[in-house]
Parts: sequence; structure tokens; C-alpha cells
Amino acid sequence: MVFAAGFGTRMGHLTKAQPKPLIKVAGMPLIDRALGLVSEVEPPRTVVNLHYLPDMLETHLDGQSIITVREEPEILETGGGLRNALPLLQSDPVLTLNPDVIWSGPNPLKVALDAWDPDRMDALLVCIPETRVHGREGGGDFHVDEGGRLHRGGNLVYGGVQIMKTARLHNVQQKAFSLNVVWNEMANDGRLHGVEYPGQWTDVGRPEGIDIAEQMLRNHNV
Repeated sequence: MVFAAGFGTRMGHLTKAQPKPLIKVAGMPLIDRALGLVSEVEPPRTVVNLHYLPDMLETHLDGQSIITVREEPEILETGGGLRNALPLLQSDPVLTLNPDVIWSGPNPLKVALDAWDPDRMDALLVCIPETRVHGREGGGDFHVDEGGRLHRGGNLVYGGVQIMKTARLHNVQQKAFSLNVVWNEMANDGRLHGVEYPGQWTDVGRPEGIDIAEQMLRNHNV
């Protein structure tokens, strides 16, 4: 699943008339870069959720083997959006991807698939050490213990790619909620794991992130 429903308010004027996933980095829309990563792992189906200016994204994706789902009338956040899309995904576990980041290095979806162990994990998050993170304000999200389990606080930044079992989504009472709700439960149970991404990563959350990402891609500083 590709999360494309957000408003992109931090991008300012760039999202006044277009959804954030259509913003171009090095001449290519963010959504196309994300779907290029997806195509390399050949999932049986791909779902993209929509909310802000959905007609533009539907038109852009028309003719591709992509399933779209609108979140209406309100946006459902990441956890609620994933739960809403489960009937279309028809998969457990699921791969999820945020399109508003740029990766320089191996395909992060492949990194996740290679490290996935369903016997030990309820979710596996692809994380990047702060030293290889660009365009992002604030500190890290997690640290990892000797068993590969994630805990809050530390120098690892969640990169926006994960594999996750979906059962816990159905236990949340709220209609709109963040994936952090289920991640916290998994962490408490020792079932939230992380894998370190070996390349560079840029957050395209603000306009200046575009230039930073393009410079990273030009330098290929993996």
C-alpha cells in the first residue's frame, strides 16, 4: 500500500493546486518514484489511498495496474487508512510505503522482504541512522536492541517502508488513527523489529527537501 492521502501542508504553495505525491523530484513525480520501487518487488496488487485532490491522482494513475481507494468524508490517518484498504489489499502481512521520501541505495522494499521473519515479528520497519538522513528536522525515532527489536528513542529514523501483520488494526476503536498506536503495542510485546537501510535517505516534507533530494541523487553518496 502507498499512502497518498495527506494534505502536504508543509509544502506550502506547492500543494495549493496539486496533491503532494505529484510534486516532482529530478523531473519525476514522487508517486511515480514510489511505484517504481513497488514494481521491482512485483506484489500481487498495489493500493494507493487518496483524499486531498483525489481526481488529479486518479487521472495520473489511470491506465496503470493500481487500485485506488478514497478516504471520504474525512481522512483516516495511516492506521485507519491501512485498515480501510485491507479488503482491497487481500493480504496479510502487507507492505506499506510513504511516497514523500527519496532513497539512494538498494530498494528499501527488498531490504524489508529479505529481513522479514514472521515467526519473530509482527512488524518490520526500515530505519536509517541519523548520519545518513537528510532534509529532516528533529531527532531519531527508535533504537534497536541485540535481538533486532525496536524501542522508542534513539538515532534511527523510520524511513516510511514496513512489513506489518494486520490483526492488531482491528482492535483500535477509533476510525482515524496513526500506525503508532499498533506499533506501540507491538513494541511492548517485543514484536516490533527494525532493519537498517544501508544507503542515504531524504525527507521531502518541505520545499527545501526537493533540492536536498536532488543533490543526494546526483552525488549517489551511498
